[in-house]
Amino acid sequence: MKTLTALTKITVEASIDAPVEKVWQLFTSPEHIVKWNNASEDWHTTKAENDLRVGGTFSSRMEAKDGSFGFDFGGVYTKVVPNEEIAYTLGDNRKVVIVFTVSHHKTIVTETFEAEQTNPIDMQKQGWQSIMNNFKKYVENN
Repeated sequence: MKTLTALTKITVEASIDAPVEKVWQLFTSPEHIVKWNNASEDWHTTKAENDLRVGGTFSSRMEAKDGSFGFDFGGVYTKVVPNEEIAYTLGDNRKVVIVFTVSHHKTIVTETFEAEQTNPIDMQKQGWQSIMNNFKKYVENN
């Protein structure tokens, strides 16, 4: 008999100096996603698609700029509350929840995801936090 093991949940966060409507727009629009969705300067997102509704899908193509490696990142939305919350299930059935909270004229974006089993937890947290930091920088400079 197979037993289910709970996946480790990892949370990353950013406090962004912008109204929640702007944060939401830049977080969910493919034309913006391709400009901020990378963990380091040697990576980029070459393509993004987003059908932002329950049952809708999203996908991003992430690649090393030198062409040495790339992968598709995508899933299916399970909850969409504009300017408040997004939840989705990744292709490998891991769950992700993103909450947008307004506090003291800033927007706090909190993203909690189930860790995958291949890479160390610290590496996953650092990668997702780096992407979140790039998003914060992008929003505050646009």
